[in-house]
Amino acid sequence: MKLPRHLSGIAAFALSVLLAAAMCLVSAGTARADRTGMQAADPSVLRVGGTYISVQSTGGGIAVRQASSTAGLASAPARQVWSDARGLGEVWAPEIVRDGGRYYIYFSAGRGAAHRMYVIDSAAPDSGYTGESKLALADDKWAIDGTLFTFNGQRWFVWSGWAGDTNVEQNLYISRMSGPRTPTGARYVISQPRESWERVVGNPFINEAPEAIKDPNGQLHIVYSANGSWSDQYCLADLRLRAGGDPTYVWDWYKSNGCLFGSSRATMMSGWDPTLYVDGPGHHSFVLLDGDIGTSPPAGPRFPLMFHAVAKGTPYSWANRYWYTGTFTWWGGTTYSRANVPGSNTSTGWSLKFFE
Repeated sequence: MKLPRHLSGIAAFALSVLLAAAMCLVSAGTARADRTGMQAADPSVLRVGGTYISVQSTGGGIAVRQASSTAGLASAPARQVWSDARGLGEVWAPEIVRDGGRYYIYFSAGRGAAHRMYVIDSAAPDSGYTGESKLALADDKWAIDGTLFTFNGQRWFVWSGWAGDTNVEQNLYISRMSGPRTPTGARYVISQPRESWERVVGNPFINEAPEAIKDPNGQLHIVYSANGSWSDQYCLADLRLRAGGDPTYVWDWYKSNGCLFGSSRATMMSGWDPTLYVDGPGHHSFVLLDGDIGTSPPAGPRFPLMFHAVAKGTPYSWANRYWYTGTFTWWGGTTYSRANVPGSNTSTGWSLKFFE
């Protein structure tokens, strides 16, 4: 189409603006994944002032790193803060939390069905930690990937575990805490891997690595990993608590209708695209100020994220996992739906978009 001469300049300018905007959107959504030098799994990172603090398992112990940026953590010295002197067994997925000015590291240790949650704490992030103590979670069943958070003035602990003594499926459980070391009352199941997109990989079926965060409306979210971590189907999904809901009541939680961050288009929620540069992103860490779940909104359009994944073109295996830095943003007006359950079958509110 040929434009009238007096409009051509205006149209050209408008077109250039639109193209520039489109390029910005493309680059925002498809920026090349930022792989750190840390060949490891299960990142846990928080920010205290201008310092980023991470924790990771180191075979028979736990190590802490500190740096002025998330990217700098890989080259920062790793200080071992705890060793498995009692021979508890495999040490998995330590999680660092700040509560009341002290640092708490929660981790799972054990062999096979003996895995339970433990905690150590210190006034400093990288030294002076107490000896480990086992968390007295209700029912005393297999438990991994636990973390502490505070919501509406109440401390909570959320983790992945078994209903019984056999490895059938990993559910997400929540418990009240009277203090950072003290569970109180029953455990309550809040998610089970029962959706078709959570059951692409099984034996067992998986809901694990829960992380809490509060959206701009003040509603609680638990973002977790689904499908087996030994598979490139590993992905992130979301649980959103209804406004005014009870965190211990499973039907007050609404689940995203698919993965929100994953590498398989077949399992993605409608409107969410698979990753371009990594396979099986999961077991993430929201990098929050003091680890406070309320510090993301409304501070800015994007917020820092760390996750583990395997680079596309690389054989998918646990040994090939690296820590990656990424970002996330809140995404409003998103409906989660469910069928054949008590109460309302749909809930519209904030969801999340993740970027490599």
